[in-house]
Amino acid sequence: MNVSRILLPVDGSPFSDAAADMAIELAGNYNVPIVLLHVRKPVPTGLGQPNAEELLEYLTAGAEAVMDHYRKRLENAKIEFADLVIGGEIAEVIANVCDVEKCDLIVIGSKGKSDLEGLILGSVTHKVLHTTSCPVLVVK
Repeated sequence: MNVSRILLPVDGSPFSDAAADMAIELAGNYNVPIVLLHVRKPVPTGLGQPNAEELLEYLTAGAEAVMDHYRKRLENAKIEFADLVIGGEIAEVIANVCDVEKCDLIVIGSKGKSDLEGLILGSVTHKVLHTTSCPVLVVK
């Protein structure tokens, strides 16, 4: 399998940490960059101002806190990376970013922050497996 770019979607969970470890190892072995992605909740369109702006600032601050953790890990490992924070439906955004960024592999945690979302396999991971044509490496 030829890998030229790895997509690493993260949410701050221990499963994302494990996926990051695997992605860093693969990126180092293949000498390829990582696209680091965090999908934040979208801001509802009917909120009005200033509520929409305040919610966006709150969600952005939370997303930046999550991303900083992974940025530091990638920088310490000396892995080239680009980072994105996008609002929307998580699995759909992951599939779209994979296509747009021309990633050859998605490395994702088996579950997200909430164990209630999926008993055996997280619902987001399950959707990603079924909506993308890109190979997906699921990490426990």
